Amino acid sequence: MRRVRSLRMAAGGFTFIARMEEDAAPRTCDAFRAMLPFRDHLIHARWSGEAMWIPMGDRRIDVGSENATSHPAPGQMLFYPGGVSEMEILVPYGSALFASKVGQLAGNHFATIVDGLDQLPELGRRTLWSGAQDIAFELE
Repeated sequence: MRRVRSLRMAAGGFTFIARMEEDAAPRTCDAFRAMLPFRDHLIHARWSGEAMWIPMGDRRIDVGSENATSHPAPGQMLFYPGGVSEMEILVPYGSALFASKVGQLAGNHFATIVDGLDQLPELGRRTLWSGAQDIAFELE
């Protein structure tokens, strides 16, 4: 299978291009790619600072920890496959410490926004003040 290295993310009227971190998180990239096209709602993170998240409930994907961090930079998307908290995707737009109601988490850094990063803080503000935003991921 050809490994796609780019994703298109559309949310809140903005479009972003993200590079998949294939070398550092190959199993996570494969698991996320299998979910595409993916549509859901992006909401503001309650515990993680300047970040948004996509809660995915009790679903679990067995990918283990790879390229995991609790301190993502803006645009470094994290995939948390589930465990002590629910499965989710974190999209930081500023200073963030990945956490949940059970405490600090480490998520797999699987994609990095490379185009549109300058618009990410506005999406964060819109999500914080206007509520959930539709989000869609597809192959670039």
